[in-house]
Amino acid sequence: MAAEIIEIFPDNPDDRKIDRIIQCLLDGGLIIYPTDTVYSMGCDSKNIKAVERLCRLKGVKASQNNFSIVCSDLSDISKYARVSNVAFRRIKKMLPGPYTFILPATSDLPKILQTKRKTIGIRVPDHNIPRIIIEKLGNPIITTSVKDDIDDIVEYPNEIEVIFEQNQNHVDLIIDGGWCGIIPSTVIDATTDNFELVREGLGPFEEE
Repeated sequence: MAAEIIEIFPDNPDDRKIDRIIQCLLDGGLIIYPTDTVYSMGCDSKNIKAVERLCRLKGVKASQNNFSIVCSDLSDISKYARVSNVAFRRIKKMLPGPYTFILPATSDLPKILQTKRKTIGIRVPDHNIPRIIIEKLGNPIITTSVKDDIDDIVEYPNEIEVIFEQNQNHVDLIIDGGWCGIIPSTVIDATTDNFELVREGLGPFEEE
């Protein structure tokens, strides 16, 4: 069965549609959703079967996944990652925003997401839709970009028609939240107080 498209207005999301998305996630579904950078694919981070399904779709072993999680606000970060006071003050200035921070993982991170690296990427996007979903779900959701790798050129589609055509048989719900960008988040290694740029993206990065 082809994926269902649900249109949601970020400034005034329909509660019934949000509840439909929550139920899909609780049932182990995969969704595509908008963020402040690009459209992303994900699932409930605590649903083992959903995470395994996402791993198969992405062609990676669960033990070797490099998924990041999306939290609804800054208060969730300390639950899933260890953050020094220095690092937290700096992160606080940049979130919500177009950044992914690589941090040391805590034991509260779902076991299926724990890898030998013992780190986790964390996002708090400046976008109402994913943050409302996570708040209502009560768990972080996984974020992995919806992208095409064609001739070594990475493209991030932002048109729902294209996203549907390419992913209709892979996910259960596609959330049409309007236009998203085509530049991914800036990835920063924050495992120490000396932040290092891992990937340049939408968010500006200045070394301190």
